[in-house]
Amino acid sequence: MRHRFSFTAFSIIFFVFVFAHQSVLCKTLKRDVKALNEIKASLGWRVVYSWVGDDPCGDGHLPPWSGVTCSTQGDYRVVTELEVYAVSIVGSFPVAVTNLLDLTRLDLHNNKLTGPIPPQIGRLRRLKILNLRWNKLQDVIPPEIGALKSLTHLYLGFNNFKGEIPKELANLRELRYLHLNENRLSGRIPAELSTLPNLRHLDVGNNHLVGTIRELIRIEGCFPSLRNLYINNNYFTGGVPSQLANLTNLEILYLSYNKMSGIIPPGVAHISKLTYLYLDHNQFSGRIPDAFYKHPFLKEMYIEGNAFRQGVKPIGIHKVLEVSDAEFLA
Repeated sequence: MRHRFSFTAFSIIFFVFVFAHQSVLCKTLKRDVKALNEIKASLGWRVVYSWVGDDPCGDGHLPPWSGVTCSTQGDYRVVTELEVYAVSIVGSFPVAVTNLLDLTRLDLHNNKLTGPIPPQIGRLRRLKILNLRWNKLQDVIPPEIGALKSLTHLYLGFNNFKGEIPKELANLRELRYLHLNENRLSGRIPAELSTLPNLRHLDVGNNHLVGTIRELIRIEGCFPSLRNLYINNNYFTGGVPSQLANLTNLEILYLSYNKMSGIIPPGVAHISKLTYLYLDHNQFSGRIPDAFYKHPFLKEMYIEGNAFRQGVKPIGIHKVLEVSDAEFLA
């Protein structure tokens, strides 16, 4: 029995040693080594002082570079995640990043990147999370992003993007969270976005967008999973259509600071999960149906800056809704 135990223990130790030895010997794909060393050599990325050595996945003597995650594929290691945020990186978007074809997560938020997102971004077909918000990126949102069919989270807010929202984003059938807020986008929201089956959160607030809600939800069965709709601080006109009640999963509806008008239809009060309703600073009129005041989950309804009848009252205390990254990136 003792000999059998010793042999088993020896076998385990041997295999662990062999596996670890093979992991060390496993080389990082030259394509990824070249791409990240190009980025490292650029002036704006010298703030990433912890990137020591030539191999971003580490070698026998040095650990992987900070913010770089690698995995083994066959005989090679490849870079699957690049997270370098809030370190004041300056300069244009690094085109070399688009050579990291196995990336599933790219997070460069809260830096000082400028210029456009290059069209080569469409090469990252395995990307699931793209977070570029809180930079100074410019020009139009490239339609090539629509080729990233695995994307579930797209954060482009708080930049200087202009032009229209590309309808190609409707090709992202796995997309759950779309943040385009705080830019200079114009035109209409493509109604095709309403066909995204998994979209939970759409934020296009603080842009220069026009159109009506009726146009946005004109496709039958639209927004089947949508929970949060932010179109505040734009130039939307028209009224709140009764068909909005068909968005049965809606929890937050943020319409503040537009040019919308008309009455609020009572059917909207029958959206069972509605929790926050912001109607303020538009041109709505009439009265608020009693059903809103009897809604079991409605915590806030903000109505100031409209032409409602005298005596119409808000619900709750208005506050700016801020949702942390942790709630989206899980």
